[in-house]
Amino acid sequence: MTRRATRARTLLWTSAALALGLMVAPAQAQDKPKEHADGPAAAYEPSMTTLGQLKVEIPGRKPDDPVMTQEEFQKATQIYFERCAGCHGVLRKGATGKPLTTDITRENGYDYLHSFITYGSPAGMPNWGTSGELSEADVDLMARYLLLEPPAPPEWGMPEMKASWQVLVKPEDRPKQKENDIDIENLMSVTLRDAGQIALIDGGTYDIRAVIDTGYAVHISRISASGRYLFVIGRDGLVNMIDLWMKEPASVAQIKIGIEARSVETSKFEGWEDKLAIAGAYWPPQYVIMDGETLEPLKIVSTRGNIYDEQVYHPEPRVASILASHYKPEFIVNVKETGKILFVDYTDLKNLKTVEIEAERFLHDGGFDSTHRYFLVAANQRGKIAVVDTKEDKLTALIETGGQTPHPGRGANFTHPVYGPVWATSHLGDESVALIGTDPEGHPDQAWKIVDNFFALGGGSLFIKTHPNSTHLYVDAPLNPDAEVSANVAVFDIPAMGGDPAVDPEFRTLPIGEWAGIADGQPRVVQPEFNKEGTEVWFSVWNAKDKESAIVVVDDKTLELKQVIKDPRLITPTGKFNVLNTQKDIY
Repeated sequence: MTRRATRARTLLWTSAALALGLMVAPAQAQDKPKEHADGPAAAYEPSMTTLGQLKVEIPGRKPDDPVMTQEEFQKATQIYFERCAGCHGVLRKGATGKPLTTDITRENGYDYLHSFITYGSPAGMPNWGTSGELSEADVDLMARYLLLEPPAPPEWGMPEMKASWQVLVKPEDRPKQKENDIDIENLMSVTLRDAGQIALIDGGTYDIRAVIDTGYAVHISRISASGRYLFVIGRDGLVNMIDLWMKEPASVAQIKIGIEARSVETSKFEGWEDKLAIAGAYWPPQYVIMDGETLEPLKIVSTRGNIYDEQVYHPEPRVASILASHYKPEFIVNVKETGKILFVDYTDLKNLKTVEIEAERFLHDGGFDSTHRYFLVAANQRGKIAVVDTKEDKLTALIETGGQTPHPGRGANFTHPVYGPVWATSHLGDESVALIGTDPEGHPDQAWKIVDNFFALGGGSLFIKTHPNSTHLYVDAPLNPDAEVSANVAVFDIPAMGGDPAVDPEFRTLPIGEWAGIADGQPRVVQPEFNKEGTEVWFSVWNAKDKESAIVVVDDKTLELKQVIKDPRLITPTGKFNVLNTQKDIY
């Protein structure tokens, strides 16, 4: 089929959600399963604090503003945190979504806001009212709320971090050798979003080996360089450090590093394995470097500052993705609103050295190329990918993807039969997939350019995935409004990809939602993840918190159903992270 003549791009959800968290309403943590109540994790009580649970006064009310009680204001603040802050910012200054400051909202007025919240827009605002995600009363509440000044959330510094910090099992009291029979390299860390938990699932037996309480809506799982410790961070800023050597893996340390957060990572450079951890916050805008064995906070660094091109101060430059360099003892810290990539040398925290790269605004997610030298990160709202050289600590390229709102996750590396090594991203705002050449030595003519751009199943994609041992490229579309699209995935045969940019490679559609056998609700299929051998690919079938969800395992060679994992404890499964692939940055 020809490319642009046969299909039009679908523009959707661009300001809707750059995190898995905005489609399903948060809930309080579920009761812990009885079989886990007496283990080491029982001493841990998860923090479900959100901005909406903070006691704040109603700021900025004018005589002609709509009447709102303190109780209503508190409820609206919580809804805003859960639904809106990820795109529009805590201070409503805008990011992926447009600004919602009172000079704008009051000019538009109550009726406009009510209609916009109810029906959404083709540019990407979700239809919160007609979708049933918000009730009529909630829509009315939010329309009134946006006419008031936003509450100023509190800061979160060293005193607050120290007060939240707990070492549940001291390093000297932890196992001296592995005490379980788990194949840790083939373990899957699965986010149970609305339960405020993760599930550890054995990749060989498909058994759930542990369910561990965490912060609300864990965003990512990261593995220490040794492969022993699993680090997770919730949207509420709570970091958990989990010891996978214990007879029953459990949290051994935890700390709340802010009020809203997305990223955590550990030191990986030779000689620094497992020594340090780092976490980045959305609010307050900052990152903190911690002890790698205890999570003791050692160094807090604010990211407030000037936007790279405008040289205008921004009060809320949020920390997006963080990676550990394979070439130097450095963390790569991406600062969303100011458009800066920071190379943070962690060898001397008292005399911190940072290389600041001016890239592009609204940096979000990304990953390494296959050599681990180059880091590619999406400046999502600008439709670009920034490429930095982690060996030389410099900007290599800024690439327009040709699609709307790239959202690669960590991207996908593979060798194209015509263009050689490439890195791929899908898009939130349309159904396109962009391939970027990543081999400046062997394929200099294709390096750091879009070598191909073709259609997948549909817009609303969050993740794209392959594996060095696979010949397939998987693209999800969980945020597509069409239930048939969001319940399926597109699979491309890599060896069959041609070199004609006018012709899209064909793909096969896998009915993952149908294979899950879930009759109730509208399950969405999200985040393909491979097992350690690259022979299986796992999909989360993500349903509402009061509906059945599942994990579906597919044989990568045959593309046939291999296993469906169901369990009452699998509440809203979203992200999945294989230990080995995450530890070694294989994607």
